[in-house]
Amino acid sequence: MKKILDIIEQELIDAFVNCGYSEKYARVTLSNRPDLCEYQCNGALAAAKEYKKAPIMIANEVIDSLKASTLFEMKEAVMPGFINLKLSPSFLADYLNEVLEDDRLGCEKTQVPKTIIIDYGGPNVAKPLHVGHLRSAIIGESVKRIAKFMGHHVIGDVHLGDWGLQLGLIITELKYRKPTLPYFDDTYTGEYPSEAPFTISELEEIYPTASGKSKEDEAYKKEAMQATYLLQNGHKGYVALFNHIIQVSVTDLKKNYENLNVSFDLWKGESDAQPYIPDMVSYMKENEYAYISNGALVVDVKEDTDTKEIPPCMILKSDGASLYNTTDLATIVERMKLYNPDEMIYVVDKRQELYFEQVFRCAKKTKLVNEDTKLKFLGFGTMNGKDGKPFKTREGGVMRLESLITSINEEMYKKITENKEGVSEDEARRTAKIIALAAVKYGDLSNQATKDYVFDIDRFISFEGDTGPYLLYTIVRIKSILAKYAENNQRIDNAVINPAKTDVEKTLMLELTKLNSVIEASYEESAPHKICSYIYDLANAFNRFYHETKILTEEDEVTKAGWIKLLMLTKNVLETSIDLLGFNAPERM
Repeated sequence: MKKILDIIEQELIDAFVNCGYSEKYARVTLSNRPDLCEYQCNGALAAAKEYKKAPIMIANEVIDSLKASTLFEMKEAVMPGFINLKLSPSFLADYLNEVLEDDRLGCEKTQVPKTIIIDYGGPNVAKPLHVGHLRSAIIGESVKRIAKFMGHHVIGDVHLGDWGLQLGLIITELKYRKPTLPYFDDTYTGEYPSEAPFTISELEEIYPTASGKSKEDEAYKKEAMQATYLLQNGHKGYVALFNHIIQVSVTDLKKNYENLNVSFDLWKGESDAQPYIPDMVSYMKENEYAYISNGALVVDVKEDTDTKEIPPCMILKSDGASLYNTTDLATIVERMKLYNPDEMIYVVDKRQELYFEQVFRCAKKTKLVNEDTKLKFLGFGTMNGKDGKPFKTREGGVMRLESLITSINEEMYKKITENKEGVSEDEARRTAKIIALAAVKYGDLSNQATKDYVFDIDRFISFEGDTGPYLLYTIVRIKSILAKYAENNQRIDNAVINPAKTDVEKTLMLELTKLNSVIEASYEESAPHKICSYIYDLANAFNRFYHETKILTEEDEVTKAGWIKLLMLTKNVLETSIDLLGFNAPERM
């Protein structure tokens, strides 16, 4: 289904061409003066120079050519040459009736589906999720949903941190604590236990303990480094322990991500890329992309147009050890081999921009990706406390994500039980969880991803203003009206949205026409905040309409049924939009 701006613009193109002017001047935009008009075209001002005519003369000719058009209830030329337009209420109603009948609410799928891998999440095994993981998960999930909605084949990869010294530290500490386990017996030939010799709670305590010891005890650190080496070279017992660590960690991570309504198609990690490293390094050497510098193997990635220093991308350290660069490049090799994506999007802290610039340039220069494969860095800003500093616990430590979500759930539960009598505890807690998730996700996503923002729980859980709960309250209000209408057994099978009779009704209808263009822009720019901004405006437009219109007490049944259809469309648009943001609405609040 065509976007409404495209339909309007085509009408203007025909008018400009009919008058002998180039269609390039017929561009239409939303009006920046809604008190004067709904849409505007400023092309006559630009055309004046080429055609050596006063802009107002060109504008008047175009308006004259539009006389027969049924799209507009108002079309006027205004000095010095603006073209102001207002849509015909009947055309607008017809357009929205088409949207209402369309399963995709007027949003066309792409004609050229791409395979897109989105790298988001990035947790480390054996460590609990903390607030630093929140933005990557929330933004990545929404970007994935938007791209899928547009018709692309999207693969979300959690990309676990599951390699390196942290594994050696865990294995070493386990060996000290439980030396009789068969994993440490080099003469053991039997099958290893299927159950892990630790719980997630024990695992999360083991790593920081081991890390602390390694900083104070050099011998302990060497043991851990040796354990890491043995693991990476296939020590049977250590590989079995590694598999236990992954299984226990991933089970816990899935539970925590599920609480955020975040899911991944792939649960791959740095370890999956390791088999690709030797051949990749050989390839880079053989093709003379890589050279030795101060003992390390590097690839130059600077370009003549650079205005800042871009250091070489290091592939191997002087001792032959690999780095994050090596693993990330090998992961790209793996992704190209297994999935051949058209695009890879990395949802990562914006402070890592230079690092990814090096990795992407290296991948392109060494032809690890196709020439037209797009590598995109979607950097996000910091989540800060009210003091403007990175969000921490009251004690100054990094807050566990589970603790943060639990505390917000409790705050919302208190709010619900204080304001609502006769709600069972089970329903109150279920509802609190739904609203709390909307509060957190909307609070994050309503900000442009690259910007830092203040995580203000009190503001986020408010039912007023630009918040998730306000949007959910609007949806629940609409559901309530629709339910009351249905109670009277009134059928509206043949009802349609009628032409608007008031300004507030028309404003709501105009907002509803924007969904397809907003989602398309959000996809193209990987910008969920555009959807947030849109649905906040839509919710405001609906609530103004609601307060000025006696919907259920309207005596004219045709008018009332038309409004019910309008509410059904509003609900569908809002619910579709919040699903793309990664949350949903309860039945009541």
